[in-house]
Amino acid sequence: MYNHEPEGYVCPFCLIVDGVENEHIYTKQNDIIYKDDYVTAFISSCWWKNNKGHVIIIPNKHIENLYDLPSEFSYRIHDLEKEIALALKETYKCDGVSSRQHNEPCGNQDVWHYHLHVFPRYEGDNLYKTDRENSKPEERLEYVQKLRDYFIKKNNINLFI
Repeated sequence: MYNHEPEGYVCPFCLIVDGVENEHIYTKQNDIIYKDDYVTAFISSCWWKNNKGHVIIIPNKHIENLYDLPSEFSYRIHDLEKEIALALKETYKCDGVSSRQHNEPCGNQDVWHYHLHVFPRYEGDNLYKTDRENSKPEERLEYVQKLRDYFIKKNNINLFI
């Protein structure tokens, strides 16, 4: 319903779930902080200047947008969103958390696979007024490790990659 994905679209998020890395995919397997049978969460390769290390949560199944998202995936995505928000508060020491999700071209969706952004927020950070930039894989490792360590400690088992 309300789909805009072009014919022959190669989904970068499906490639991440499948473990594919190449020069066209900025996200690396090392950026993944959580993966189970339903969802994957990773540190975004695209950063806003004052909000580095934000997390993207995706369903492992290719689902274009919110309109097509089955409840079983939505529950898992939003349960994980809450856990990630709490992890950001504790590990990043941020002042707040924002989540954001886009649908269709006029809704600013630019990857044709449902995804939810979870941002650390800081007083006066101007998140929506600053430019985006691509980060380097080595810059993301600090954030990946903080969140992995948090989840491993919290759950006392390593369910996370």
